[in-house]
Amino acid sequence: MRYFLSILLTILPLYSQIKAYQLTSENMLHVNKQKITILDAKELFFHDKHGIAFHEISDITFVDGYFYFISDQGYLYKFFIKIKENKIKNVQYLDAYILKNKKMQQLRKKERDAEGLTSYYGNLLISFERKQRVSLYATNAIEIKKIDINKDLKKKSHYFSKNKGLEAVAYNEKYGVITAPELPLQTTSGKYHTLYSKKSIFRFINSGESIVSFVFSDEDTLLVLLRDFNYLTRRRVTTLMKVYLDTCNVLRVCKNEILAKLDSADGWRLDNFEGLTRVDKNKYLMVSDDNGNILQKTLLVLFAIKD
Repeated sequence: MRYFLSILLTILPLYSQIKAYQLTSENMLHVNKQKITILDAKELFFHDKHGIAFHEISDITFVDGYFYFISDQGYLYKFFIKIKENKIKNVQYLDAYILKNKKMQQLRKKERDAEGLTSYYGNLLISFERKQRVSLYATNAIEIKKIDINKDLKKKSHYFSKNKGLEAVAYNEKYGVITAPELPLQTTSGKYHTLYSKKSIFRFINSGESIVSFVFSDEDTLLVLLRDFNYLTRRRVTTLMKVYLDTCNVLRVCKNEILAKLDSADGWRLDNFEGLTRVDKNKYLMVSDDNGNILQKTLLVLFAIKD
């Protein structure tokens, strides 16, 4: 399948690199009851650069004027994206890199599954789903050092499965590095999702969806992106939720608020949204993973949280 996809992408015309996409439902009831506003959406396609395919995007972040995408195939992509008048005006694909360790060696296959990405003082923090870890990388995709994480996350036997590891990562000065597995650890109650800093935890109710990304929306609040996909019916649900880290009770359960629940059953033209980053006070970009499947798309969505 991936060989066929590579051939197909090679013969597609250059003008298909970016095009408008209509994400919103035709049923305005489902649009208006959300606490977010979809401002713009683009479908992205780019030819290989340095022999690196642009696909299977798992997260996005903003560093020093540029946007970086990470792929779960172990690739890093550098972009300039111009956002003006609540629209994605320009998307320039600047460079692509292979993730390498401190010895300048490409990561082994079982180590490449990069899922979470966030900025850290001009560098990048990356969380990995398999060989579960968080590492600090330079923006040229060279590893700087491993990051010490919560002791509960260090044993692979604690995870629901080898493919349900550290799906998301965020950072601010108050809380430090926060990461989370896609599904609750087997050593915890499945009733809650748990977010982990090095020495503390933050819980919120698990409604059956998977954590795929999060980003700080202010000093004490994480905007969390969750996903649900029914393989039988093909129904997709994308949920955006705020979790208030400074409101946790003695059991470390925090207050939360659902801002949007976008359901393909309501007419939303969703794909596998996995990445999230903040671009302004209340504006965010969200990106989807095409899973290397010609029937799926890499979508870039600009949205705002309603006041």
